[in-house]
Amino acid sequence: MKKTILFLALACCGILSTSAQQMTLRKGVVLDSLQVNDTISESFALYLPKKFELDSRWPVLFLFNMEGKGKHVMQPFLQAAEHQNYILAASNSVNDTLSLTQNVLIASRMINQVLNILPVDSRRIYTGGMDTGGTFASVMPVVSKNIKGIISVGGGIANVDVLAPDSPFQFIGIADINEYSSIEMEASESLLNNLRFSNQLFKYEKNTKPLPMYLIDFGLQIFVLNAMAKGEVVKDMEYVNSAYRQNLRVIDALIKEKKLLHAYDFANEIMEVFRVHLDVSEIKASQKLLRKDKEYKAMKRLASNYKFKEELLQEDYDYAIYEDVDTYNFNNLGWWAYQMQEIKKFQASTIRFEHQMGNRLKDFVDHLVNKNIRQLKEEETLDEEGLSFLYMLNTITEPTDHEAYVEVISLSSKIEDYDTALFYLEELLKTGFKDKQQLYDIPDTALLRISPEYNALMLKYLKEARYDIKEQ
Repeated sequence: MKKTILFLALACCGILSTSAQQMTLRKGVVLDSLQVNDTISESFALYLPKKFELDSRWPVLFLFNMEGKGKHVMQPFLQAAEHQNYILAASNSVNDTLSLTQNVLIASRMINQVLNILPVDSRRIYTGGMDTGGTFASVMPVVSKNIKGIISVGGGIANVDVLAPDSPFQFIGIADINEYSSIEMEASESLLNNLRFSNQLFKYEKNTKPLPMYLIDFGLQIFVLNAMAKGEVVKDMEYVNSAYRQNLRVIDALIKEKKLLHAYDFANEIMEVFRVHLDVSEIKASQKLLRKDKEYKAMKRLASNYKFKEELLQEDYDYAIYEDVDTYNFNNLGWWAYQMQEIKKFQASTIRFEHQMGNRLKDFVDHLVNKNIRQLKEEETLDEEGLSFLYMLNTITEPTDHEAYVEVISLSSKIEDYDTALFYLEELLKTGFKDKQQLYDIPDTALLRISPEYNALMLKYLKEARYDIKEQ
């Protein structure tokens, strides 16, 4: 991947800027499906803050969604962009079905077009996104040195091997503490710290403060504060003090809610952001009190114990799935079913750290299954037996994933293992699946579909069978 990104950096240097198009730009609304240029079908969504004027220079945040849904990825950022006065632009053409090279070239053409038609401050160009879109956004500063920062919700750094300490950028990560991606983002934070890249990692829990919308707003605010520190924006101490006091209130609220570890970590990030602007002794004093607090110490020990347990279980799951796929160990599906029951117990725990661990482990197992399915599908010779195992495992880890059952039925029928196909058909129907047409269109099931057993199940669960069932 390192060579690929270095090649892209050279290739993008040769991209010509497109000519400006005739278009009506409206402020305060999302403009979707704007063409990158007249000769290609690529498009993007655009948002201009209500205060936007052509006679000023504006910061811009380029957003990415790996399903080509620019308007969709903009939604969580709109409020923050309006509040902090950022232009937003999001590609409708970047997609995970394309190669990295293709996606980078598409993103670069969109960036060039926006820079051509709008008065952008060239010192304040940023990228961002959600999940894999955020990870893709981390590739762009390697390709273009004009990009000064990344804000990623749920996605870590793509590849630290290509990062150059002499070309640093700011990375702001926002992670749900109940998702496995928070572990990956912690790893990105550690690596960036070792490279001395400026970065912050903020964690949140759904439906509790600080909300992700607040953290996105604060992320864009951090870019503004950094620009002030570098002299790229006139320093506004009223703005700085207001932001500082607002975040002190967040720390106080976390302490009152007894989220002491969260409060301490958040205080660390706040201190790093604001210490170049003002005296942060108030935060240092707050952290000192926390370190002496018996409840804080007890929470820290408990969190450390669960973290160690989580790491061991992740290693077990990672090794087990590798061995099971490699040896086609269908007998181990029972072990996986037991593990999922154990994870459910963790998720139901009233101990916050155990509950969070359970949620992350469930997310991790889903990640392992999906990653292995994707890898097998990308191989030149399709390993159908390995895929069968993974899809069967998928029905255990995600019982409502109807496509997994369909895949097992198809693959089993292909090798004439009709008993297995019928078993998974009934399991699928038990979940409440109602799409009769899809069941009669499953690939490689022509003989199975005309069997009395197949149609008996259709009659039992869907009250209708396409073929008659004749009594012998």
